[in-house]
Amino acid sequence: MPPSEVHVRLEGVTKTFPGKRRQDPAQEVLRGVDLEVAKGEIFGIIGQSGAGKSTLVRLINGLEPVTSGRLTVGGRTVSGLRESELREVRRDIGMIFQQFNLFRSRTVAGNVAYPLKVAGVPKAERDAKVAKLLDFVGLLARAHDHPEQLSGGQQQRVGIARALATDPSLLLADEATSALDPETTQDVLNLLRQVNRELGITIVIITHEMDVIRSIADRVAVIDRGLVIESGSAYDIFNDPKTPEAARFVSSTLRDRPSPDTLRRLRASHPGRLVTVRVQDRPGFQTTLSSAFLERDVSAQIVFGGISELQERPVGSLTFALSGADASVDAALSALKADDFVIDEHEEAAA
Repeated sequence: MPPSEVHVRLEGVTKTFPGKRRQDPAQEVLRGVDLEVAKGEIFGIIGQSGAGKSTLVRLINGLEPVTSGRLTVGGRTVSGLRESELREVRRDIGMIFQQFNLFRSRTVAGNVAYPLKVAGVPKAERDAKVAKLLDFVGLLARAHDHPEQLSGGQQQRVGIARALATDPSLLLADEATSALDPETTQDVLNLLRQVNRELGITIVIITHEMDVIRSIADRVAVIDRGLVIESGSAYDIFNDPKTPEAARFVSSTLRDRPSPDTLRRLRASHPGRLVTVRVQDRPGFQTTLSSAFLERDVSAQIVFGGISELQERPVGSLTFALSGADASVDAALSALKADDFVIDEHEEAAA
């Protein structure tokens, strides 16, 4: 994308930590990461624990130096800056944490006011800004409460208000919902979407939960052992994952494809050939699918799968038990493949 549209860019970025003891080998946590985050988008970075996600966040906000490669934030090269220069960069970046990181000794208003006080904002202006932010996150009535009087979701709302206090253009959310229950998670994600749409703030969400990516991200990168192994629109990653790691994340959320154990159970109760067909985002998908079987006298029974919606487009897959002459089944599947249907015939499971 053009430089003017890029908010965060990593080019061949590596990060290596020395061993804890002199004789211990160095640990390379990030290995040549290339990544672009567009201005105004919600970008998800997903990976298992230890994949390098949190290290990536610490590089973006300047808390850790890049070992090699180039990192730019807001058009400014961050790699190689002095600490005084990094402080300027950080003023334009808000952080939301997994464990909220609120001051227990301060009120809700006091927590939100803290970065403004550090920045030397006059009290009257500070108080007005805090009231506006607490109203935005729906907690103005709790301004004088302390964090322990709030639920986890409310504490995270305070964290979001505090992160917005200095009017950042970039918001980093590091596992911001992993300590919350599903309903509260969705409330927080809805608030982040509101922040993005109404305030135009770029958001980078670091998570190991594919449900979070599905709910909110425009684009996503999958990181594994320090490498970005796949990136693209959230829909493309969900609909057509290119790597086994991405496919495992997608499967854990959509749950639309049968596991090996499920395939064995389906095989025992359905004598037909088992095939899984990926849902197509095009008019007449189901009619085309049904016609391919009916025209060749093939019986097609749906035995597993599901269709859901992502970014207002259908996503998922359906598993069929197909009965009929082998030549007819082969002809139907060949016709569908020729029409760009993605089909897994589960031949090994059937053996």
